[in-house]
Amino acid sequence: MKTVLIIDDEDKLRHLLSRIIHAEGYHVYEASDCKSALKKLEKEGDHIDVVLCDVKLPDGNGVDLVQKIKSQYPALEVILLTAYGNIPDGIQAIKNGAFDYIIKGDDNEKIIPLLERAIEKVELQNRVQSLQKQVGEKYSFKSIIGKSKMFLESVELAKRVAPNETPVLLTGETGTGKEVFAHAIHKASERATNNFVALNCSSFNKETLESELFGYKQGAFTGATKDKKGLLEEANKGTLFLDEIGEMPMELQAKLLRVLETNEFIKLGDTKTSKSDFRLIAATNKDLKKECADNHFRSDLYYRLNVFQIHLPSLRERIKDIELLINYYTEKFSLKTNKKNIHINKEYVELLENYPWPGNIRELKNIIERSVILTDNNELTVESLPLEFRQNNSSNESTLSAFNLSVVEKLHIQKVLQYTNGNKTEAARLLNIGLTTLYRKLEEYKLS
Repeated sequence: MKTVLIIDDEDKLRHLLSRIIHAEGYHVYEASDCKSALKKLEKEGDHIDVVLCDVKLPDGNGVDLVQKIKSQYPALEVILLTAYGNIPDGIQAIKNGAFDYIIKGDDNEKIIPLLERAIEKVELQNRVQSLQKQVGEKYSFKSIIGKSKMFLESVELAKRVAPNETPVLLTGETGTGKEVFAHAIHKASERATNNFVALNCSSFNKETLESELFGYKQGAFTGATKDKKGLLEEANKGTLFLDEIGEMPMELQAKLLRVLETNEFIKLGDTKTSKSDFRLIAATNKDLKKECADNHFRSDLYYRLNVFQIHLPSLRERIKDIELLINYYTEKFSLKTNKKNIHINKEYVELLENYPWPGNIRELKNIIERSVILTDNNELTVESLPLEFRQNNSSNESTLSAFNLSVVEKLHIQKVLQYTNGNKTEAARLLNIGLTTLYRKLEEYKLS
């Protein structure tokens, strides 16, 4: 219920206001002076939305009391009442944080509409705080689920480095949760209240990636009709997350290295330098040390990034965590689809624990969402899994076993294709097999 505290030493007026406001559906507390009001706030402050306060009180001044109330209870709104209009008092009251300042008698008809507006502001602030809390929890270390030893070691490293300004390099296969870790590190840092800016370096060609990263001035190139901030500038005082940094072109790597060393950069089409104070977190699914040896990545940039490396294990290295993740995503998607009390069949869990998960957590998440959508009897069973899972499950050879040769071969082919960005000719060369053989295997493993 909406709650108001009335502070006034005139008993008749206070009781009258109380009856009027109560009749409008508010719960009302009363106090006759500053001391009793502060005691009431100390006891009920979490439940009070608005304070209606007289300016002249036996033991203090309402204008000064506003400042004290707002400092201790910033979520409350305070409306001041005065018998005589006084412009300096009104100005000071607003400066002290009062919602409004009205004259008794002349403005009585304004009290209820004013209370409603104050309540609306309080409710909006509460919603914003609730959303901020939800977002904070979503991106905090609390959102990272796992109990396997390798995974917990990675989490502990991330927690240790988070409060520092040190660049972080996250390594691991695609889908292992590198961006989730980057968010958590940001949220646990002193930069948490500032921007977290993410960029996937594999999503753009060189020219677009450069303009996204550095920004540009109007007229820098055809189509640049106005100035645009780059992500380096957007990340000022915050965190810049560069995903798939191994895909960044060599020319841009040199420019990024300079930014990391000087905190300065030049926008496209500009003649003067700009500055940005950001913390860098980079991620890659490649072996950057090998990339440096093959002259595909600058060794000086690699050593600049690799100050603090955290490797995220694949899901098949975290078998103990699979059931935890199944439960977590089942609960998440059951809420989303309005399905309650979903039971998870033991055979369903065992089947997923034996799968090699080339797509890691991202693939598991998609499988669970699909299963929750398909279930009609509030139970996740093998029947709700894709056909390939069920076919493999019925095989006497247990082809889902991570030790099965065909599964290992399929996984290796996927990794090589990922490494070559889907270039099948290059993949066949690296695998040391003919192109026709590769196409046959792609068809056999349903990878085409």
